Formats: sequence, C-alpha cells, structure tokens
Amino acid sequence: MSGRSVGPRVRPPLSLHLETAANKSLSVLCLAVILVLSPASHAQVAVQAAPNQEPLLASPDARLAANKRLVYDFWREVLEGGHMELAPKYMTESYIQHNPNVPTGRAAFVEFFTKISKPKAIEPRVKAPLVAIVAEGDLVVLSFVREEKDPKDATRKYTTTWFDMFRVENGKIAEHWDIDLKE
Repeated sequence: MSGRSVGPRVRPPLSLHLETAANKSLSVLCLAVILVLSPASHAQVAVQAAPNQEPLLASPDARLAANKRLVYDFWREVLEGGHMELAPKYMTESYIQHNPNVPTGRAAFVEFFTKISKPKAIEPRVKAPLVAIVAEGDLVVLSFVREEKDPKDATRKYTTTWFDMFRVENGKIAEHWDIDLKE
C-alpha cells in the first residue's frame, strides 16, 4: 500500500456546486447582454476592395492562374474598356449567358454591350472595387464591393458583395452567371 487512506471520497457541499453554477450562469448572461446591447454586434462590417489586385491573380496551379488572368483581362478590356472587337479573343462563339438582361451568344453579347458602352482607354487594373478572384476547376469567380442605399434610411448607404462567375473552356470564356435580376 502506498500510505494513502482509502476511504470515501470527500465531496464539496451542494451549496458550493450551486454557487459555482450560478456564477457561470451569471457570467454567460452578462456576456449575452453585452453582445446584444453592443452596437458592434449589429453593425455590418463594410466590404472592402483588395488594395492590390495582382496577388489575386496568383495560383500554384498554372491553369487556374491562366483562367484568372483570362477573366480579369476580359473584364478590363471588354467590359470596362468597351472594346467589343476584343470579344472573340476572350469568348467562345457559343457563349452562354445566365444574366436575364443580356442575350446569350458572343454576337448577341457584343451587340448588346455595343449599344451601352463606348470604347475607352484600357486600364492596367480592374476599375471596379474588386474583392477577390477565386478559381476552381474550369470556374472563375470575381467578387466586387457593391454600395446600395439603405432601404430603412435613404440618407445612409451600406455595402454588399456582387459576384460574377465564368466557366472557361479551351482558353476562352464559355459561360457566365451573376446575381442580376430581370429588369
């Protein structure tokens, strides 16, 4: 034998257990009240654009990096720059469009955007407030900051995120999705 007494285990009194449980409950309640009453717990964190777009184009996978660059340059040159003559460089002829306001097909895309966009200088980076570029398989997603009027207070604005997703096929954009609603 080791010299320890072998006897019944001594338990703290029940009142000590109740006091400890009450303290824990009070602590949790206080934390909950602080979180609920704290303005920060209700405030939206504003969406922020990436300060440097170049790292967004990087990928350890060369094919994903190429797909990101393709979509990025298409956005800069064709969509923002209005250079519809460059559409064949970036888009398949059978381009599929899921935006309910833009027709499908490369020719229909060019016709649609020629009416609303005139060619201008092509910028070295995307002008829209770009948050991220994500590529997986044959898909590339661009996410942007979008500022909107607060429906509860017309004097205030808030930010949210806009997404455009592209499918790349044989080095060209073959399909597009976004969150636009029918106008």
